[in-house]
Amino acid sequence: MTSGEMLARVSDLRAHRTPFVLATVVRAERPTSAKPGDRAVVLADGTIDGFVGGSCAESTVRSEGLRLLRAGESGLLRITPDGDDGGDPVEGLRTVGNPCLSGGTLEIFLESIVPPTMVTVVGDSPVARALARVGRSLEFEVTAWPAPEQPVAPDTAGVVVASHGRDEIPVLRAALAAGVPYVAVVASRRRADAVRADLVAAGVAEPDVARLHGPAGLDLGARTAPEIALSVFAELLAGRSGAPPAAPAAVPAGPAAQTVPAAQAGPAGPAAAVDPVCGMTVTAAAPTPSAEHGGTVHWFCCDGCRRAFLAGTADG
Repeated sequence: MTSGEMLARVSDLRAHRTPFVLATVVRAERPTSAKPGDRAVVLADGTIDGFVGGSCAESTVRSEGLRLLRAGESGLLRITPDGDDGGDPVEGLRTVGNPCLSGGTLEIFLESIVPPTMVTVVGDSPVARALARVGRSLEFEVTAWPAPEQPVAPDTAGVVVASHGRDEIPVLRAALAAGVPYVAVVASRRRADAVRADLVAAGVAEPDVARLHGPAGLDLGARTAPEIALSVFAELLAGRSGAPPAAPAAVPAGPAAQTVPAAQAGPAGPAAAVDPVCGMTVTAAAPTPSAEHGGTVHWFCCDGCRRAFLAGTADG
C-alpha cells in the first residue's frame, strides 16, 4: 500500500466513523523487513491493512493495537527478540518480546483514532442551539435529527429533545427502541411526567420509559440556556463514566508466557491466546495462523510456529 493509498484509507475510515489504530514504524534496527515510515491500520476485528513488518511483528502489532483501541489510548511499542526493555520501565513505552523475530528491533507508534462521541439534538429552541455549541466545544459530534421517521445512527451516544413538544414522542420512542445510552427531554418535571405517560400510551415498554432522563440534566441550579446545556452534558458524561468495565478474557498459560494482558472478546475485538510454541500472546481470530488438535484450536504468531506444533503432534 502506497503512502497515498494509506492516507486515502485513513480518510475513508474517518468519514465512516470507524475506530482504528494507525501503526507507524518510527525505528527499525536490522535485520528487519520493515523500515521507518511503513504504516498499517488495525481495525477492531483484528484486520490489518498495510505493512509494519513480517508475520511475527504483525501479530504483536495486532494484539497491542486492539488493546490500545479498547482503551482509546496511544503508545510506543518496542518489539525485540528477547523482550529486554533495557532497564526501568519507561512511561508511554511498551516492550514486548517476540522470540520469532529474525534478530532486529522495531519501534512502532500506535495511535488510536476513535470517532468523536455523537449526540443528536432535536429542536431549534435556545436550549437546542446551546446544546450544539456546548457539545462541539467538548469535541462531541453534534447532529440534528433530520426528521422523526429517520433511523438512529448505530453509534449514537445520546439523543436530547429540546423542541417544546414538537415531534417528541416519535423521536423518543425511536431513540429508546434503538438502545441509545442517553435519551433525554428538556422539560419541566411535570411535563416530563406527561411525556412518560404518552410514551407508555404509545406502546413503549415501561423499562424503556424508565430510561428517559426528564427533566434533562443534572440539578446544577441551571437557569440560562447554556447552563442547561452544560447540565445535560454533565449528566451524559456522568452516566458514561459510571458504566462498569468489562471483565478481561482469560489467557491460557503457555511456555515462556509474557506478562501482556489478554485482548478481551466482545464488540471491541476478538480474544487473545498464547502461541503454544513460542509463548507469544496473539489474537485468536483470522488471519492469525491456527490449527486444531485434540478438539482445541491453537493460535500461532506465524506459520513457522504452526508447522513446528503440527510436527510435534505428529511425532507424538
